[in-house]
Amino acid sequence: MPATSLTPPPALLVLSHLRWNFVFQRPQHLMVRAACERAVYYIEEPLFGEWPDRLECQRDPSGVMVCTPHIEIGRSPAESQARTARLLADLVKREGLTEYDLWVYTPMELPVAARLSPRVTIYDCMDELANFKGAPPELRERERQLFAQADVVFTGGHRLYEAKCLQHPNVHPFPSSVEVSHFAQARQGLSDPADQRELPRPRLGFYGVIDERFDTALIGELARRRPEWQIVLLGPVVKIDPQELPQAPNLHYLGQKTYAELPQYLAHWDVALLPFALNPSTEFISPTKTPEYLAAGVPVVSTGIRDVIRPYGEEEMVRIADGVDAFEAACAAALTEAGTAQAAERQARADRYLAGLSWDRTWQDMQFQIEATQNANLPESADD
Repeated sequence: MPATSLTPPPALLVLSHLRWNFVFQRPQHLMVRAACERAVYYIEEPLFGEWPDRLECQRDPSGVMVCTPHIEIGRSPAESQARTARLLADLVKREGLTEYDLWVYTPMELPVAARLSPRVTIYDCMDELANFKGAPPELRERERQLFAQADVVFTGGHRLYEAKCLQHPNVHPFPSSVEVSHFAQARQGLSDPADQRELPRPRLGFYGVIDERFDTALIGELARRRPEWQIVLLGPVVKIDPQELPQAPNLHYLGQKTYAELPQYLAHWDVALLPFALNPSTEFISPTKTPEYLAAGVPVVSTGIRDVIRPYGEEEMVRIADGVDAFEAACAAALTEAGTAQAAERQARADRYLAGLSWDRTWQDMQFQIEATQNANLPESADD
């Protein structure tokens, strides 16, 4: 569904709970594409300190303007958001934005948009944030307010779509996509990164945020049962005590890597893991790394996450296994299958599926929906 308008779209103001330079994921994939067509102001949550209110803006090489409010410490949450709202109103005035769209990732920050008058308000619901550890109790009410204000809602997966489509008349599912060519570099003989080069094979790997969604008990037990398997874990540890992570000689926490580095690590893994705990925080996730792992040509084993089961498990691209016994058996089966005709057929199925995915296409389809929504919002002509 290509965008049909020849008029450049207006600027986009994005309210996000994720720092721009944190893990490169859905917001970054979408906004670097948006910045090719329009001005994009990516507004992070405020930093608080002993300083006067100000908005620091820095242009990313992608063209996205990253804006970080600095708010004087010691105010109530409502007052801090009111101060942030004034900074954003000043930004709109200073930049001469007579028309702009508003893109929201975080319902909790909706009050900072109080002084804005967007052409279209988009809610990109990428997760069920209210189910996350430490979520504010008022988050569900803020989301209800956002549903009332939004013109169009996108969801980060099909399970999330099922939950949200009854709350708004204009909801569209956009599951995680992939830059196939980026991750396919893993199939082209990249060198082994220095910090995993000395690790024996086989290697089983995971990358992503290590938080309450990650099944630490599963990984700890897998490492204990299979000391000959080297388990490589890449990513920041968030909201859980690093001291509580399982430790073993064959568990290797190598820290966060850049998006550009990931294919190098994947190139030397034998199995890629999606060891998510099955709890409220994972019920609605659509892991971006699923198609990324497959694009890298690495066999994948996942716990029973709904948006991984359908389509990846049902179409036999990914092995689904719950519980330590089944997960261990699935990893062993993936290792045994390597190099066989069955492995080639599994990868061929994945490649055919991935051929229909791209973040470029996702962004084009989203933009089509935004413009369709805008056109539907226009008042009818007097001649009609």
